[in-house]
Amino acid sequence: MIAVLMGGNSAERKVSLDSGEAVYQALKSQHIECFKFDWHGDNLNSLWSQKFDLAFIVLHGRGGEDGVIQKQLEDRHIAYTGSNSTASANGMDKHLCKEIWQSESLPLAPSVLVNKESQLPDINFSLPWAIKPASEGSSIGISKVTNRSQLDSALTLAQRYDDKILIEQWIAGEEYTVAILGNKTLPVIKIVTDQDFYNYESKYLSNTTQYLCPCDLSKEQENQLQKIALKAFQAINATGWGRVDFILDKHNAPCLLEINTVPGMTSHSLVPMAAKAAGITFAQLVQQIIDEA
Repeated sequence: MIAVLMGGNSAERKVSLDSGEAVYQALKSQHIECFKFDWHGDNLNSLWSQKFDLAFIVLHGRGGEDGVIQKQLEDRHIAYTGSNSTASANGMDKHLCKEIWQSESLPLAPSVLVNKESQLPDINFSLPWAIKPASEGSSIGISKVTNRSQLDSALTLAQRYDDKILIEQWIAGEEYTVAILGNKTLPVIKIVTDQDFYNYESKYLSNTTQYLCPCDLSKEQENQLQKIALKAFQAINATGWGRVDFILDKHNAPCLLEINTVPGMTSHSLVPMAAKAAGITFAQLVQQIIDEA
């Protein structure tokens, strides 16, 4: 019996519910015994009262992607999909993740960390800047600052979601993403948006965002991105499946943005899209994620 854990109480709740429904329907189509569990953050006792052998985690954002639910399952010796609690925490905290990647000499934009109660540190890199909550997903709470006078309002927005804020040099360029299944990379997807960046609106609301797979990179460039993505994935000890996002600057130099250890699994999500390009159906993708657990 498989429990599909979905919902949660993060800012990504709606996306998680859609992901969970898609996974649940894929399991049902293969006649796999399963049930949906909508976690609200305070109703886990009703989950533990049910019998199941595996948790398929499609909880995005806090609580589901940061190691919290993984630790609860580990404490009860229940198998689950995706990365363990430590790797999940490493991936969710953008600042910590960048420190790990920096120790592996992976390509990153310069950044500084701001704590809500502390003074603003010196910023020794040029505008524009990206202001990001350190532990939030789906580009929620992110602003582009082109003038220092915009910084306070950008920090105020980001602090609605987290006490720790990352100020990062804005890298102008094209966005790409690499999905990982097991220890293999899937075809690279190029993301084309008419927004300033691939924000919440362009991810979930816009009809104009384009996803190019195959992308416009040479085989050599694509291989380079896949190699960096796999190294970034393994550096935080992520396992099972995930997605690594990049910017390629005007010189086509790659820069890591972030990692998703529980990516979206809706019909429009990027991991299923990359899997389809590799000849893997949605149902097969779900089964392979289970096999990796």
